[in-house]
Amino acid sequence: MSGAADRRRGIANEMPAPLPPQSEADTVFVACAALGKEVRELIRKHDWNVDLRVIDAKLHMTPRKIGTAVDEKLTETAGRYDRQVVIYGHCGAADLDDVIAKHRAVRTLGPHCYEMFGGETLVDALEDQPGTFILTDFLVKVWTTLAVKGLKMDKHPELKDVFFANYTRIMYFVQEPDEALVAEAQRIADWVGLPLEIHNTGYGDLERRLVAIMNGTPQPTTSLTYDAYSPDPSLS
Repeated sequence: MSGAADRRRGIANEMPAPLPPQSEADTVFVACAALGKEVRELIRKHDWNVDLRVIDAKLHMTPRKIGTAVDEKLTETAGRYDRQVVIYGHCGAADLDDVIAKHRAVRTLGPHCYEMFGGETLVDALEDQPGTFILTDFLVKVWTTLAVKGLKMDKHPELKDVFFANYTRIMYFVQEPDEALVAEAQRIADWVGLPLEIHNTGYGDLERRLVAIMNGTPQPTTSLTYDAYSPDPSLS
């Protein structure tokens, strides 16, 4: 009897772990964690029946890993949803659109989240001063961890002057007004040694593009929407 029981336990141990219950949502958003809070708020605001999966924003320090991480999330959720939406800019991930095409997913347009939030404000800012460094709510919150420590400026303070040598100002795109974050953005600007400008952009084209995807309509664009990897639909 004990031998049979042992065999049954062995078979049970070899069985794959059960999958989580099938979600009632028909769409999954796979998003960079740098956009996670805003995407959650948009899901609530529009009452979308959507599940959200996020990917560690630290991968921006090694963008060649972003495509693989997105591929893993899309593979993990394949067959469980009618639609997979990837909420990422390219952010240096040259293989990202190939991954999305492989899974027949759709991506929010744009080269990065600054363009998604800033829209024409970003276009005008860069035309006026190309050396404009952009902050978002997320980047202000994680500045020390992601920027200072991530770029080793804590261990090599001289790198600060190297990284910011060609910048002329810092522009903070505010998603949700917060006096504490504005004060922190000012501290960052003082530390870098550049003037700070505040622009309340809200969710900008991130929201408008997600609404368009959910409604099956064309996503809004700016002159900066298209990058070296994404085809400009006006040329097709």
